[in-house]
Amino acid sequence: IVALPLALAFGVSSGAGAEAGLITAIVAGIVAAVFGGSNIQVSGPTGAMVVVLGPIVASHGVGAVATVSLMAGIVVLGAGAAKLGRIVSYIPWPVIEGFTLGIAVIIFLQQVPAAVGSHPGSSSNAFISAVQSLTHVDVATVAWPLASVALVALIMVFVPRIHKKLPGSIIAIIVVSVIAAVTALPLAKIGLLPSSLPTPRLPSFDPGALQALVGPALAVAALASIESLLSARVAASISDTGPYDADRELVGQGLASIASGFFGGMPATGAIARTAVNLRSGGRTRLAAIVHAIVLLGVVYLATGVVSQIPLAALSGVLMVTATRMVSVSTVRSVIGSTRSDTVVFIVTAIITVSVDLIVAVGIGIAVAAFFALRNLARSGGVHREELPTPTQPEDEHIALFRLDGALFFGAADRMLERVTRIDNVSVVIIRMSELQVLDATGARVITEMIHGLERRGITVLIKGIQAKHLRVATRVGVITSLRHQNHLFTDLDKAVSHARSHVSRIVAASSSEARTKNSSR
Repeated sequence: IVALPLALAFGVSSGAGAEAGLITAIVAGIVAAVFGGSNIQVSGPTGAMVVVLGPIVASHGVGAVATVSLMAGIVVLGAGAAKLGRIVSYIPWPVIEGFTLGIAVIIFLQQVPAAVGSHPGSSSNAFISAVQSLTHVDVATVAWPLASVALVALIMVFVPRIHKKLPGSIIAIIVVSVIAAVTALPLAKIGLLPSSLPTPRLPSFDPGALQALVGPALAVAALASIESLLSARVAASISDTGPYDADRELVGQGLASIASGFFGGMPATGAIARTAVNLRSGGRTRLAAIVHAIVLLGVVYLATGVVSQIPLAALSGVLMVTATRMVSVSTVRSVIGSTRSDTVVFIVTAIITVSVDLIVAVGIGIAVAAFFALRNLARSGGVHREELPTPTQPEDEHIALFRLDGALFFGAADRMLERVTRIDNVSVVIIRMSELQVLDATGARVITEMIHGLERRGITVLIKGIQAKHLRVATRVGVITSLRHQNHLFTDLDKAVSHARSHVSRIVAASSSEARTKNSSR
C-alpha cells in the first residue's frame, strides 16, 4: 500500500515513466530480497535515485535508463564481490544528513511543474527548472493541480492521526482520483500502463552511447551502494532481526539492478521508508519483501486501468510530503548544535547536493569532514617539557626532557617540534615517544631533521620509549640512524636520564680540565 504510490511517483518523476517504477519495485524487490544481506530490507525505486536519473533521461533519453541500470548493477555486484561493503561506515553522519536534506529539497523542487500543471524547465538544475516551470503556468487552470496537491498533503498529514495504520498516501490518491474522475477536472493523468510484465531482454548496446553512459552508471552505482547500505544499517539498528551482511547486500542490490534493467526498469536501492513500514507492520523475514513485490505484480495484471487514471498532481503531492518527511527537524538541530565543523560539513554537503551533484556532494562532504578531523587530530598532539626524575643533580639544568603526545603527522609535525628545535643552553635532549599515538612518514622525517639540527649544534639527542608500531617508519625514514650512537635509543626513562647525566658530567669535567690547562699555561 505504501510502495505502490511511491513506485508510481518515483517512476514518473525520474522521467522513465510510472511503468518503470512499478517494474523496478516488483523485479528488483524480489531479487534483492532473495539475494541481499538484510532480512527486512525492502528495495525498489527511491527519491535519491530519481534525482540522479532525471539528468540521464534528459541527456540520453528514456532508453538509457535500462542500460544504466544494467551497467550500474554490474559495478555494485563487483563491489560486493570485492568485499567493499563496509566502506559506508567511513561516511560521516553530517555528510549523510546533508546529503539527505539536499535530496529532499531536489525531490520537492522536481514536483513543482506537476503541482502547477506546467512543463518542466529545460535546466538540469532542480531549482532553476522549477523557476522556469513557474514562468509557464496557465493561470486559468493552475488552481486545480495546486488544490489536488494541497488535498493530498492534508490527507497524508491528518489521516495517520486518526489511526497510525491507515495508509495516508493511498487514501489521498484514491480521494483525488475519484474527485477528478467525477468532476472531470483538467488534470494530467499517468496514462496507459502495461497490463503485464514485459519480456526480459538485453538493453541496446551502442558502443558510442555506452561510453557516454559510463560516468552516469558509476554515479548510479555509487549512490545505489551508499543508499542501500545506509538503509540496511539503519534497519538493523532499529530491529531485532540481527545484523546485516554488507557485502552480500551489495551483491543482492547489484543483481536487483541488473534484473530490473533486463525488464526495462530503473536502478534499485534499499528504501528506508518502505523498510521502516515493513518493520512496523511486523515483517521479520525476507518473505515480507517478496510478498510486497508479488502484491505489486498483482496490481500490474489486475488494476492498471484504474491506476492509469491517477492524476500526476496527486503523485506530486505524495512526493512533496515524502520529501518533507525525509528531513527530521530534530536531527538537523542536533547536527547544527554539535560542533562548528560538523555544521559546516552538513551545510556544504546539502548545498552541493542541490546545486551540483549528489556524488560530488558526498565526495566533497567527506573531504571537508576529513580536513576538520585532521585539524582536530593535529591540535590533540603536543610537546611538553618535563622535570627530570628525582633526586636532582647539579648537571640537570643542561638536560631537557620532552614528552610527545597525540599525533605527529603531516598536519602537525613542524608546529609540534618547533619548541624542541629552539631549545638552547642544554647539552642533552631526551625525547619521550611512549605516549605518541600516531606517527607517519612526515612526522618521522621532521624528527630526523630535528635530531640532525640539534646534533650540529652539539646537543646530544636520546630517544626513549619508541613504540613497536612506530619503529618501522622511524627506521625507514632515518630517525634511528640520525642518532649519534645506536645506544642512544632507550626503553627505560631512568636509564636514559642516567646516560644523559653521565654525558653532561663528562662534558663538565672536560670543560673544567680544559680551563685548568689554560690557567696553568699562563
